Amino acid sequence: MTDEFRECPGCGSQCEFVQVHPPQGRCPDSAGAGCPEWFCAACGAALLIEVSASALPAGRLDRVA
Repeated sequence: MTDEFRECPGCGSQCEFVQVHPPQGRCPDSAGAGCPEWFCAACGAALLIEVSASALPAGRLDRVA
């Protein structure tokens, strides 16, 4: 598990964010690159970091998991 500190939109302050998937090349959501999903350790808010537009699916992107 990897972690770093970022501004959390849920908490409104600097919080520790963790990356749950294993290191580069092991993320099921990203072929060969680092995992874009990071989660706030305090509240669970999720961020997608360093995602290119070509990596996003076509169509509507208004759903929240």
